[in-house]
Amino acid sequence: MHPDDPSDQKLTEARPTTLSDDATSTERTIGRHRAAEPSRRALLGSTPVRVALATGVTCCLSLVAVATARGNDDTPRPVEPLAEAVADRAAIADERASRSLDRDAAPARILPPSPTAKPTPTPTAVRKAPKKPVKPRRPRPVAGLDQAQMDNAKIIVDVGLEMKMPRRALVVALATAMQESNLYNLASDVLPESAEYPNQGSGSDHDSVGLFQQRPSSGWGTVAQLMRPSYAARAFYTALNEIPGWQDMSVTTAAQSVQISAYPDAYAQHEDRATTVAAALTA
Repeated sequence: MHPDDPSDQKLTEARPTTLSDDATSTERTIGRHRAAEPSRRALLGSTPVRVALATGVTCCLSLVAVATARGNDDTPRPVEPLAEAVADRAAIADERASRSLDRDAAPARILPPSPTAKPTPTPTAVRKAPKKPVKPRRPRPVAGLDQAQMDNAKIIVDVGLEMKMPRRALVVALATAMQESNLYNLASDVLPESAEYPNQGSGSDHDSVGLFQQRPSSGWGTVAQLMRPSYAARAFYTALNEIPGWQDMSVTTAAQSVQISAYPDAYAQHEDRATTVAAALTA
C-alpha cells in the first residue's frame, strides 16, 4: 500500500477476505454492528437466578452432610427393601396379637393426688334428730273427778295391770284411795320432809302420806317412796295379795284388811265410782 493512499482505503484493505464458518464468530466480527453481550451482574441480580442458585447450594450442602455421616459410620448398614421390612413387621405384630384371645383389661392409671386438691368428703349418714318423747294422752275424767284425780287413778290402774291383778283388785284400790286422800297425792303436816316432794296438798293424820295415806312408821316405806303414786299403789296391791281369800270379800272388807282404818265401813260408799273409773281406764 502506498503511503499516499487515503486512510479509508487502508482499513479496507486490512480486513480479512474470508468469513468464519461460526455464526457467532461472524456476528462478533461485524464491527460496530455486533450485538452487545449481557452483563453478568444483571444476570445474577434477577430473582429467578438467585432462587436457582440458593436451591443448588442447599442440595449440595445436604449431599455433603449425608456423605460425611456415612463416612463417620464405620459399620456398613445394609439397605433393607421397604416392602420386605413392612412385611416382616406385620408378621411380628400378627404373631404377638395371636398368642391369646383372652386378655385382661389394661390397669387404669392411678394419678397421684394433687397437693393442692382437696380430698373428696366421704358421705356420712344423715343423723336424724332424736324424736321428742310423746307424752301419754291424759285420760278424760269421769265419775265427777277432775284431771289431777283422773291422772292418779290411771297410775293406780296401770300398776295393777302390770302386776296382773284382776279387775276386782283395781276397784278395791281405787275405792281405798278415794276414801283415804280423795285421789290426791298428799304430804303430811307432821312430816315436813314430805313437802319437799311433788304433792297436791297436805293432811294431818299422824305421819300418813300419799294416795293411800300409808305411814312410814308402820313399815310401808320411806317418805320419798310413799310420795310416789306408783310406789304407793304397788305397796297396796302387794299387801292385798297377802290376805287370804280377798277375792271373795266385799270391797270395804278387803280394803279394811289392808288399811286397818278406824272407819272400816267408809270404803263401801266409793265402790260404784271406783267401778266406773276402772271400766273407763281399761276399756
